[in-house]
Amino acid sequence: MLYEFFKLLIKGREFYNGGIRVRQEMQESAYSPKEVEKKWYAFWEKKGFFTADVHSEKPSYSLVMPPPNVTGNLHMGHALVNTLQDIIVRWKRMDGFEVLWVPGTDHAGIATQSVVERKLFAETGKRRFEFSREEFLEHVWAYKEQYGTAILEQIRRLGCSCDWSRLRFTLDDSASRAVRAMFAKMFNDGLIYQGDYLVNWDPVLGTALADDEVEYEDRETSMWHLRYPLADGTGFVVIATTRPEVMLADTAVAVHPEDERYKHLIGKEILLPITNRKIPLIGDPMVDPAFGSGVVKITPGHDPNDYELAKRHNLPMINLLTKEGRFNENGGRFAGLTVEEARVAVVQEMEKLGHFVKKDKHLHRVGRSYRSKAIIEPMLSKQWFIRMDHFKDRLKKIVDNGETRLLPPHWGPTYHHWIDNLRDWCISRQLWWGHRIPVWHNKKDPTKKIVIVDEIPEAISKNPEEWEQDPDVLDTWFSAGLWPFSTLGWPEKTPELERFYPNSTLVTAHDILFFWVARMLLMGDYALGKPPFPETYIHGLIFGKSYWRTSKDGMIAYCSKEERDSYDSGKPVPKDVQSKWEKMSKTKGNIIDPIEIIDSFGADATRLALASCPTSQRQIDIDRRRLEDYKHFANKFWNGARFVLMNLEGEKIEGPLHPDLLLLEDKWILIRLKKVIQEVNEALAGYGFDKAVSSVYRFFWDEFCAYYLEIAKPVLRDIQNPRRKEKQKLLFLVLEQVVRLLHPFTPFITEELYQVLKGFSDELASPSCAIAPYPKDLPLPFEEGNTLAMFSKLQNTVVQIRNVRAEMKIPPGEVSPLFLIGNERDLAPLMAHQALLKALVKVGEITPLADIPNLPLYSSAFVEDVQLIVPLPPHRLDAEKTRLSKELEKTDGEISRLEAQLGNSDFLERAPKDLVDKLRNQLNEATERKRMASVTLNTLS
Repeated sequence: MLYEFFKLLIKGREFYNGGIRVRQEMQESAYSPKEVEKKWYAFWEKKGFFTADVHSEKPSYSLVMPPPNVTGNLHMGHALVNTLQDIIVRWKRMDGFEVLWVPGTDHAGIATQSVVERKLFAETGKRRFEFSREEFLEHVWAYKEQYGTAILEQIRRLGCSCDWSRLRFTLDDSASRAVRAMFAKMFNDGLIYQGDYLVNWDPVLGTALADDEVEYEDRETSMWHLRYPLADGTGFVVIATTRPEVMLADTAVAVHPEDERYKHLIGKEILLPITNRKIPLIGDPMVDPAFGSGVVKITPGHDPNDYELAKRHNLPMINLLTKEGRFNENGGRFAGLTVEEARVAVVQEMEKLGHFVKKDKHLHRVGRSYRSKAIIEPMLSKQWFIRMDHFKDRLKKIVDNGETRLLPPHWGPTYHHWIDNLRDWCISRQLWWGHRIPVWHNKKDPTKKIVIVDEIPEAISKNPEEWEQDPDVLDTWFSAGLWPFSTLGWPEKTPELERFYPNSTLVTAHDILFFWVARMLLMGDYALGKPPFPETYIHGLIFGKSYWRTSKDGMIAYCSKEERDSYDSGKPVPKDVQSKWEKMSKTKGNIIDPIEIIDSFGADATRLALASCPTSQRQIDIDRRRLEDYKHFANKFWNGARFVLMNLEGEKIEGPLHPDLLLLEDKWILIRLKKVIQEVNEALAGYGFDKAVSSVYRFFWDEFCAYYLEIAKPVLRDIQNPRRKEKQKLLFLVLEQVVRLLHPFTPFITEELYQVLKGFSDELASPSCAIAPYPKDLPLPFEEGNTLAMFSKLQNTVVQIRNVRAEMKIPPGEVSPLFLIGNERDLAPLMAHQALLKALVKVGEITPLADIPNLPLYSSAFVEDVQLIVPLPPHRLDAEKTRLSKELEKTDGEISRLEAQLGNSDFLERAPKDLVDKLRNQLNEATERKRMASVTLNTLS
């Protein structure tokens, strides 16, 4: 049933808070989150609790949400990062900080464009270039509006307390101006340049990719050995290559200058087969003499190592490929062929010419586009770049000097490895969706370029026909790198920028440590002179299995949810379908929609399940059992609170605790609560979300509910008990503290409970739990002394009594006597707290004795020097005799079977020794069980 509102029936009283009527009729025994979540999020937003005040006198705390791509609905990976951020944000807000958490979404150039291209192709059969740029962008904007709105609703459903008044999108006007301003600043400082460069080309998406957008895999391919003749006709050399088709673009052959086999050939010329073009044979230490024959072909237009070598030797560079990945006019008669087709044709031609030697199997490292999965083609292309040498040392120092801490610190070496191997950053993309490069080229004089930030300059406005804007767009990560300060109004000097930059932290996944984190450090430090955050918590990824098909033209088509679910359920995967466990991705479809999880388990349980994972690990697995567990916890929390509130009888809780009325269990629970408050705050300060969750979980379930509430029940039932009011006061105190302690993790259920608790105490002055003070410490009105040790002894005593009763098959609800055997000094503490023991376990009269009494049948256990004896109740003697007789009969049958098996010589010869030993152990155990059962049965008879 739909939950109407927090119901608690207590003397018909009604409380009002924040314009919301709180009827106290707590009749529901199961927590129903749906209506609670919807109601309280609307309440928080309406009251503006999440809106940061730049003029506040509170200390500042700020962070930006890693903007999710507008490529479809969010998945559990987004739910994880936003849950972790919201926990920190709510904790800091309750701790007295003026918190700004900026929400937003990312236009995600390649990702979004590729999704829309596939969508349009499926719907219309038309490719991107069959639309005008304007028509295509209209389709992308429509897609963005559809999914951007859905994404924001998902974030709200999760309970994220971000400042919606400052919602941003990476293509909105202010973000676009920031991008143009940064581009102009870098361009004017000589850090951005355009040039022909070997780039990673995605032939499916038709764009260049940065180095960190390429994923590598080992593939079994071939190594071709080909004969290249010397131009003077005196002989030939044999080269080994995995790319025979690009030999048409060779501009040299190289050997190691100290290789004795070939030193005498350096300086000669090679007559390149098929093309009959003369190319030099050069010496270069880059060549590995042990690879193949020790002679390598140099193809600078299609190999990054060859490209660097060619620059050292001033070799020409030839590009063989079109943007679609087919051979261009430089391929001669092979023009128009795909790379695979050209490979076959070139090898066949070399065979005809007598230049083919052999082909071997070879394991080759192949790059794939992280978006389209297309095989990357190194290709010469005119692109825009940022000079990274300018930033290398500073990027290292930022981390080495502790200006920005990477947490956990084991990410430091990974970060440094990436920085050490930086090449110039290719920032241009041959796309339509994104920030168009703000450079205008003069059609008549290509050397003339104008960068436009705001208004069109007079040179262009007077002669518009002479100028055209660069057609490419910027890499998505360029604008994402500005996110920590562009969202605060940069390049303008806004109050937000002055107050909230640098941000206080960043929470993000490890897969974008290079894509995003390093770029933000670069951009923020360059633009504003200091890194954008002092620390970043880097969490793991939630994985899912993706399935896809690849068409003949290289387009990737990911399988539908229904098809994926069928394969995951055991249906055979067709041969044309490829699969891989990888991080959850909307474009790959291997996702779980967090809304489905929230609808099934509630937002609070979902958040707890995510936060309870060891989030610092690289790969995070979350299954249904964890979600079920925290759904049960939410229900346990609800019912524990329900019990407390129903036993407060609608009376106001006033005044402090009276130390002289506090019993052992009262002091124990207060000491434990104080410790848990400390543990949670320390865990959150170190991003130990799982430790914080575990600490509160164990306290509430295993200590407060399992022990303290059970001990309190007899006192609460006894209206005449002088300690009854004190117990009510303490129950309220513990519940109220735990409600506030849990709020960052479970905001909805805690807000619901907090509003009810407000009706019992005038001290709860905050209109919402969201802005109530966070528990930081709990002053105790007594000395701790040996409270914990004494209570631990009583807990151990209870556990041992329960074990003994279980051994004797005494039902949990049946009362049994208890004998304590020991000296007077050891027995005194237990006898002093026998009421506590009786509240926790079903024992009747507790008798202290110096020696064991004469009993027909009993079971015992020890707690330190005290022996606990539980006799078998007289009315259970006949039942116990019957049980033992049946056990003897069953054991006799087991012994006969084992003896027959072990007495079979054929079996003993054939059976493995481990099996024979196992059966002999089983026989020994059965024989001992029979002996013990016989002794006990004789005692009872």
